[in-house]
Parts: sequence; structure tokens; C-alpha cells
Amino acid sequence: MVISKSDQYIELEQTYAARTYKPLDVVIETGDGVWVTDVDGNRYLDCLSAYSAVNQGHCNPRIKAAMIEQLNKVTLTSRAFRNNQLGPFLKTLSEVTGYDMAIPMNSGAEAVEAAIKAARKWGYLVKGIPDNQAEIITFSGNFHGRTTTVISFSSEEQYKENFGPLTPGFKIVEYGNLDALKQAITPNTAAILIEPIQGEGGVVMPPTNFLKDAFDVCQENNVLFIADEIQTGLGRTGKLFATDHAGIRPDIITIGKALSGGFYPVSAAIADEEILGLFNPGDHGSTFGGNPLGAVVAKTALEVLVDENLIERADEMGEYFMGRLRRLESDVVQEVRGKGLLIGMELSVPARPYAYELKALGVLAKETHENVIRFAPPLVISKEEIDWAMERIEQVFE
Repeated sequence: MVISKSDQYIELEQTYAARTYKPLDVVIETGDGVWVTDVDGNRYLDCLSAYSAVNQGHCNPRIKAAMIEQLNKVTLTSRAFRNNQLGPFLKTLSEVTGYDMAIPMNSGAEAVEAAIKAARKWGYLVKGIPDNQAEIITFSGNFHGRTTTVISFSSEEQYKENFGPLTPGFKIVEYGNLDALKQAITPNTAAILIEPIQGEGGVVMPPTNFLKDAFDVCQENNVLFIADEIQTGLGRTGKLFATDHAGIRPDIITIGKALSGGFYPVSAAIADEEILGLFNPGDHGSTFGGNPLGAVVAKTALEVLVDENLIERADEMGEYFMGRLRRLESDVVQEVRGKGLLIGMELSVPARPYAYELKALGVLAKETHENVIRFAPPLVISKEEIDWAMERIEQVFE
């Protein structure tokens, strides 16, 4: 029996990788824009964007050129010394987002950890919370990463099982329940931490006005509002940040994924001087965080988002894509929801078999929370490419 190239690579991965993921069995070799090709030459339209990390499209030529140029200069200095790329990146980040400063990190979970430390320090030094008594309120269905501290406030039992003892100092309240939030706040509450749309939770949308009302409650109680925009931010929902739809300005925002266009791990917690200015040398850091290669990549990725109008494109193409999905005539499709090009299609049956059927027709999407298929293509997608995908989606669901 002839074994395909894909099968050979799958066998290697299953043999040598810890089984922390359950991917679809497609082995991608190349990517360009919204398209990827596997090791056997099959071409697919990518409707996941590496969990929204490649908003600018696979192998964006402008980001690639900037990265190659920097590769020939210097890649890592550590923060023991300065480099000539970090400052320009942070200036661009401030100009694009409107926040004073940032803590540059690598992964999304690291950005969340930085935000938690910033909120706690603010709670002690500014709000006057007694030492080691600061509380942060989180929400059911959340996903903020997989570090020991972050899983400590997950409502998904599997994420916590056999990984204790867990980190104290967190409360979980029902997502979208304003009364529960009000009741959970105490004088020791330093912050709330919330996803404006719960991507990993199944593209769960908050009730109308909930984000604005929750923000107002925080303002009234001198509590910081931390928005995790690692998946929803940087254009994905048709605004720079998903919280922009609610007309609010969070105290701290965590970003990652598309901050590098998929080329390199870059993340950040961004806020104003009154919060991040509380940090002193030694309070936080990272060997790779703020390195010159990552800084060049992130600065260029931000410029691509703005210069190529990808945020506005996500709004326009998302409305078109969602409109077509909502017109599907299918017995198993219960709801289509989302913002911009972050779309969840909830089914009445398990979603994974449908993800495999889509793969067989050349569309890559992935199930989340068992019965939801998430459609989140790169923001560079065209109407014609959406039509191409919809022909195949209709075949599967109608």
C-alpha cells in the first residue's frame, strides 16, 4: 500500500508530539493570501487564519520583505540592551491604538499574564487594596490561554483537571449577566477580564449593550476593564478592536496573533501611563519580548492593516459572508452569528464531521465547542473567494 506524504507527516507528529491538539488531518506546506496547499498538492481556502493570526494573509509580501531585511541585520539583543526597532514599533502601536505605552511580549497568554500583573499592581498602589487581597473577575466560557494562572479561572473543567493547585484571586461570573457582575464586585476588585466576543467559546456574542454597561459599572466602582482582544482585535470584527463596536475604551487591552501577521510570536498588553507607568525595572520582562525581529514584523503588520484598509474590508466582507451563510437552507444549521470576519455557525449536531466534508471540497474550517464551525478567513479575502467557498459550503449543508 502506498502511503501518502500527508500520512507520513501525520505519523511523525503522532509519534513525537505530545497529544495536546486534535487537528484536522491536513498537512500544509505553503500559503499565499487566503490559500494554502498541502504536501500532496491539494489546495484549500483557509477559513481559520491560524485562529486569526494571519489577518493580513498568508506570507504577506510586505511583512515578509521587512522580516528578511531584518534577518540580515540582528534578530535578538534581549532587553539587557536597546535596539533600533523597538521604539519605532511601540510608537506605531501607540499611534494606531491611541494608548500611551505597551509591554511587548511573545504569546497571547503572556500578554494576559502581563495585564493581570498590571491590574494587581494598580489595585495595590492606586486603589489601595490590602496586600495580596486583589480580585479579578472573569466570565464563564472564557479562554485566555493555558498557563497555570490562566487556567485557574477557566470554567472548562478539562483545562484545570490534574493541573492544580490553582492560582487564587479570581472570580467567575456568567458571561453577559450584568447583575452577577455587580454582585461580584467588592472593594478588593481590581479589574474584570473579558473577551468582547468569546471566540474559543463558540463565537459567543455578549447581549446588546452588555459591554458598555459592564464598562460603566467598572467606572462607577473604580475597577479596571481589561479586554482580551487577542483573537477579536486588529481588524477581525470590522473595527480595530471589537470593543469599538460598544463605543468604549478599555483600561488595558491584550493583543497578539495578527500583531505579527503570522510571521513571528509577538503580543502586548497596552494601556496608558497611569497603569503601565507603575512598573519598575525587574517587575516584568521577557528575553524575546521586544526583540528587533519581532518589532519590525509587528510594526509592518500594523501598517499593512491600516494602509490596505483591511479593517474596513473585514466589515464589508464579513457582512457579505454572514449574509450568504444565513441564507443556507439546512436542517442542521441553528444559528449564524458574529462580527466582521469572525463568524460562528452553530449546528444541532457535532461539527467535526462537517469540517472534514468541507476539507474534502477544499475549504478549511474548524469546529469549536463541539457543535460550532468557525469561519474566520484572512481579511484579504475577496467577494469572489467567498463565493467560491460558499458553493462548497452549500454542497455540504444543503
